[in-house]
Amino acid sequence: MTAAVLDRLRTALGDRVDTTDAALEAARADRSGHASPTAPLAVVHAESTSDVQATLRIAQETGTPVVVRGAGTGLAGAAIAGAGEIVLSTLRMRRVLEIRPDDLLAVVEPGILNAELDAVLAEHGLWWPPDPASRDISTIGGNVATGAGGLLCAKYGVVRDAVLAVDLVLADGRLLHLGHRSVKGVTGLDLTSLVIGSEGRLGVIVGATLKLRRVVQGAPCTIVATFPGVRDAARGSAAVTASGAEPAIMELMDARCLTAVHALLELDPPADGVAQLTIQTDGRSAAVEAEQIAAVLRAAGGTVTVTDDPGRGEELLRIRRSMHAAMAALGTTLIEDVSVPRSALPEMFDEIARIEREYGIEIPTVAHAGDGNLHPNFIVQTPEIPARIWQAADDLFRAAMRLGGTLTGEHGIGTLKSRWLAEELGEDQWQLQRDIVRAFDPAGVLAPGRVFAPRTAEPDTAAPNNTEEPHA
Repeated sequence: MTAAVLDRLRTALGDRVDTTDAALEAARADRSGHASPTAPLAVVHAESTSDVQATLRIAQETGTPVVVRGAGTGLAGAAIAGAGEIVLSTLRMRRVLEIRPDDLLAVVEPGILNAELDAVLAEHGLWWPPDPASRDISTIGGNVATGAGGLLCAKYGVVRDAVLAVDLVLADGRLLHLGHRSVKGVTGLDLTSLVIGSEGRLGVIVGATLKLRRVVQGAPCTIVATFPGVRDAARGSAAVTASGAEPAIMELMDARCLTAVHALLELDPPADGVAQLTIQTDGRSAAVEAEQIAAVLRAAGGTVTVTDDPGRGEELLRIRRSMHAAMAALGTTLIEDVSVPRSALPEMFDEIARIEREYGIEIPTVAHAGDGNLHPNFIVQTPEIPARIWQAADDLFRAAMRLGGTLTGEHGIGTLKSRWLAEELGEDQWQLQRDIVRAFDPAGVLAPGRVFAPRTAEPDTAAPNNTEEPHA
């Protein structure tokens, strides 16, 4: 059967079908630090919508599971592929099909990187607000598929707020054009929003119509505030939110993250135990708002500096953007992603400290403090994550939910969090969402086992390799 599937793929797609060891090995893993124990069947490097359709028709007819993949920068294991699976890569589909400054929209293919799109849009005085820390290496299609966030979410929203329409190929090869080009549109059910964040379970994104903004006038101002501890910094960020200020960026790094990044970038080490808030204001009132925020932070006990030098501001933000690389340098990393109401940030850091004490571990944590999204990091010196770390993660997820939060703010569920999904959603909603997946993909071809894994599934470093029965 394997040979027959490969023969059909090669007949239809020629040298876009890749079975080299390097390609198959790369498709086993993503940036979560986890990998499938086995290699996939093949990687199809789609270059057009028709390539995607041809691949899915063959998969549907042969009952072969398909895992969609962009740049492989995901942190939840959704694009990890294993034995018997076709990897459908959209990384070569990277054209900008249309830019309309008058309508503030662009139509793009899924493989274009965030940074590439920013460069093209800048020539028109435009930009796309979603700003993941991985913007230099992450794709727009991956952003849409995971419902990505980033540093600018607090003011400008997440990917869901910046997409007007999606072109989607269903598991049987049919092409749907979802959404609209107009600012408003409420015709029928909002299937565009349903697809955003669906992690490859509903279809393959082959195009996206993006909602743009004009480049903000005025030099940004960057504020750095240090605090004696992470709870103090969290209280400072909550005070900024409560003051009514609306910074474009508000990022929090605890002492361990800050120390690790300084070491990676060969900067002078920070003072022991110090946590840091990095905040940026933009627009014509950036300077005035920065001074107002600085006053709030000083009143909260922070040591504050403010700069309106754009170059210096980028240097300071580089410290935050280097966090993932700094964590990876420390060992095997389970990069987690929970969100709580912004006012509950101090209590969530208390919970993290409790878990550290009870499990005898350290959990370096950064947060998009402007929207309550935390990234705790579990770091081990073994290739696989031990059971004790998963137990600590379980405790952390439940703590976030107790505080009115959620399992994931931007990374998605993938394979790594699927066992906790039903607990947050509740049994009825969990089953309803599975039914929706089945309506889009009755044969269960697309990413089986991801997101909606069987209730008995345990966390694993491997992709589940078609463990989910499509009609279970």
